Amino acid sequence: MNGHKNAPPDPQDLPDENGDEAENDLPGEDGAEELPPVPAFQSAPTPLGPDARGADVIAHFVRRLPLGPGVYRMLDGEGNVLYVGKARSLKKRVTSYTRLQGQSNRILRMIMATATMEFVTTGTETEALLLEANLIKRLRPRFNVLLRDDKSFPYILVTGDHEAPALVKHRGSRRRKGSYFGPFASAGAVNRTINALQKAFLVRNCSDSYYANRSRPCLLYQIKRCAGPCTGEIAPDDYDGLVAEAKAFLSGRSQIVKKELARQMEQASETLDFERAAVYRDRLAALSHVQSHQGINPQTVEEADVFAIHHDGGQTCIQVFFFRTGQNWGNHAQFPRADKSLSEAEVLESFLAQFYDDKPTPRLVLLSHEIEERALLAAALSERAGHKVEVAVPQRGEKRELVEHAIKNAREALGRRLAETSSQARLLKGVGEVFGLAATPRRIEVYDNSHIMGTNAVGGMIVAGPEGFAKGQYRKFNIKSQDLVPGDDYGMMREVLARRFSRLLKEHARDVAAPPVETEAGTEDADGETPDAASIPAWPDLVFIDGGLGQLNAARETLEELGITDVPLIGIAKGPDRDAGREKFFIPGKPSFMLPERDPVLYFVQRLRDEAHRFAIGTHRARRKKDIARSPLDEIAGIGPNRKRALLRHFGTAKAVSKAGMDDLMAVEGVSESVARAIYDHFHE
Repeated sequence: MNGHKNAPPDPQDLPDENGDEAENDLPGEDGAEELPPVPAFQSAPTPLGPDARGADVIAHFVRRLPLGPGVYRMLDGEGNVLYVGKARSLKKRVTSYTRLQGQSNRILRMIMATATMEFVTTGTETEALLLEANLIKRLRPRFNVLLRDDKSFPYILVTGDHEAPALVKHRGSRRRKGSYFGPFASAGAVNRTINALQKAFLVRNCSDSYYANRSRPCLLYQIKRCAGPCTGEIAPDDYDGLVAEAKAFLSGRSQIVKKELARQMEQASETLDFERAAVYRDRLAALSHVQSHQGINPQTVEEADVFAIHHDGGQTCIQVFFFRTGQNWGNHAQFPRADKSLSEAEVLESFLAQFYDDKPTPRLVLLSHEIEERALLAAALSERAGHKVEVAVPQRGEKRELVEHAIKNAREALGRRLAETSSQARLLKGVGEVFGLAATPRRIEVYDNSHIMGTNAVGGMIVAGPEGFAKGQYRKFNIKSQDLVPGDDYGMMREVLARRFSRLLKEHARDVAAPPVETEAGTEDADGETPDAASIPAWPDLVFIDGGLGQLNAARETLEELGITDVPLIGIAKGPDRDAGREKFFIPGKPSFMLPERDPVLYFVQRLRDEAHRFAIGTHRARRKKDIARSPLDEIAGIGPNRKRALLRHFGTAKAVSKAGMDDLMAVEGVSESVARAIYDHFHE
């Protein structure tokens, strides 16, 4: 059995890895002295020369490998990691790469590009699997199955570090004290749930600083979405009861909570307290709203993640559903990058280890396909989670129905993506034809600036490719130059492009290889390899500048100063009265022109321009909001979060702190005489 499904099957039937047969010797190994194993992730020097590649290089490393488990990395001549794999026996696994017969085209390309290898031994194959998943996510090797969208999933957090706990959305590391519930499939699902839970349990969702500075209840109290603990509108014990009910509902005890609310509503009605009964009625309606918008709610599955995979048109979709405490917390479609030669089961197996590398694992994982190393994956997930994790492929019952539902969603999501990709390809081809490019562009960059009278000036760059907007490659630029006149759009564009392309020259040497060519079968690279649709090149094939001829000339001069003259530049000027559809396009050395109002390419360029505008304005607003929210106390040396919180709790506002005397400042807990003097001097220069 081979060590990893991403790796090729052994075409020559290697000995069983249990060690029952003698190992195969490579040519020239007879009577060779036993060499010590290679140290952890260090490659032994090769006598084959710096230009050596392929099976001979791999055969050299095999002589030093142990029979135990571990992880190996294959690198090209420039040090880029081509592939990361794990094995129960490093020696036997890597030996399979020395035989070229029977290998797939993908593996042959990988072998022929290998210039060196690195290895690390592990205590068990389980450890090797976990390490492999971590390295694949971090290094993103070209020949592995890769997660494209690996952002963290959001949770609902009931805070535990405040006297009045809050119900907030949380994403990222779970370091803050409190109770976490999730994961949810999207931020929208979290927001909708929190909105409904506020109606049901009246738990606050404001920040601690906002809470500390309230002198009267906020609007949420007035519209009955908060109990008003900040100003004592509810007793602390009663508020703790609401928080406990919210936790119970999120923990799966929703029926108990609903029965208790119904009992209290009936009791209020019997005592003719109809106003209080109406409050309980509204809370019950809010809870019903939460559950009715969760879709499937299984009766026999308390906690599980459901994975289903579907492959079509050279692309793969993996749909994951999250079930926690018997409730459906949404689903999310992933589109991993995988070679077409890999089966659905192989892609799913590689995907799962990476998916759970930094996420909590439920007690049950349901799959649509049987995977070869299911028991090993379950052992690895159990070791990481600290509790037993079952990985199953259900064949009947409610669990199978959940999997079938996930398969249907995966099929539909992939169909939508294929339709969008096909449309995107036609639009990119149209852009290449309209603007006279040598080939269909695979990376388009659009630049825009945003500021208000020169303040909080930022530049934004958005990227579009064969699969639409590549938001992971967007970049923002805080304008840093002190010599710029406020509002100098030309100067800001020069700074943005100079910083962007200077770094590009440093990190990615200009690729002078032949561009992709169009064939009847599709687009191919110069070496005949069909590129992956998501592999957007580092250098742009086309650059749009949001602005007229002046902006375009500033951009052209900036690139020429850097020695870059082969990147197509196009300026987009808004039409008269800023009318959409009447944009004028500027190309260096050519007269300006307009496109027909109903031209699909014009609509596409408008979408690109509007996305760049949205991104630049959003970045500017975020920076402006940060400046507005900045407290004068942040500028005082020695005032950290704790002292700042103590000062605000004592005085109420930063303005009151600025007017306080030395004795008043020293009365605050944690503020010594020297710190009080620093605060006083800061406001009384």
